[in-house]
Amino acid sequence: MTEKERMLAGKLYVVNKELVKDMRKAHMLTRLFNNTTEEQGKYRVELLRELFASTGKKIHIEPPFHCDYGCNISIGEGFYANYDCIIIDVCEVNIGKDVLFGPKVCVYTAGHPIDPLVRNTLLEYGKPVTIGNSVWVGGNTVINPGVSIGDNAVIGSGSVVTKNIPDNVIAAGNPCKVLREITDEDKLYWEKLRLEYEES
Repeated sequence: MTEKERMLAGKLYVVNKELVKDMRKAHMLTRLFNNTTEEQGKYRVELLRELFASTGKKIHIEPPFHCDYGCNISIGEGFYANYDCIIIDVCEVNIGKDVLFGPKVCVYTAGHPIDPLVRNTLLEYGKPVTIGNSVWVGGNTVINPGVSIGDNAVIGSGSVVTKNIPDNVIAAGNPCKVLREITDEDKLYWEKLRLEYEES
C-alpha cells in the first residue's frame, strides 16, 4: 500500500511527497478562496468544487476556511458553513444535504499514537467522519475522528462530539450527549412560527 492508501484506510502512515503535493494544492486553493471578496461568489464556488471530492449545486462557506486535502471531503446540496470552519480530512468526511455549520466548527479525522515513542516517529492515522442530512451544528463545536452524526440532529454550540449521535435528537456538551429526541411538538411549534411569518 502507498502512504496515501494507508492514510485513507485508517492505518498508520507517514506524510510523504505525494501527500505533501496534495496538501499544497489544497492550501493553494484555500488561500485563493480566503482572499476572495463578497462580490466573487461564483469564483468561490468554482474554487470549492475544485477543492472538494464532490459538492451539491448550492454550497456557501464563509471565509476563512481551512482543510488538509479537500479531495477527501464530499458535501451534499445546500451546505452552509459560517466563519473559521476547519476540516482535517486525512480520512473521508461525508456531509449530507442541507447541513448548517455555525462559526468555528472543526471536523477532525486525524489521530496520533498515544505512545510517545511511536508518536515521535511522525506516524499518524485517521478515522472517517459522517454527518447526515439536515444537521445543524452549533458554533465552536469539535467533531472528533470516527464519529457519525445522524439525520436531523442538532448539536449545541461548544460541543465536543466524541461518540456517534443518532437521528432526530438534540445533543450538546463536552463530551456531547443526547439531551432529548426531536418530537412532533417541535415540528408543530416551528411550523406555527413559520406560518405566522409567512402571513405577516
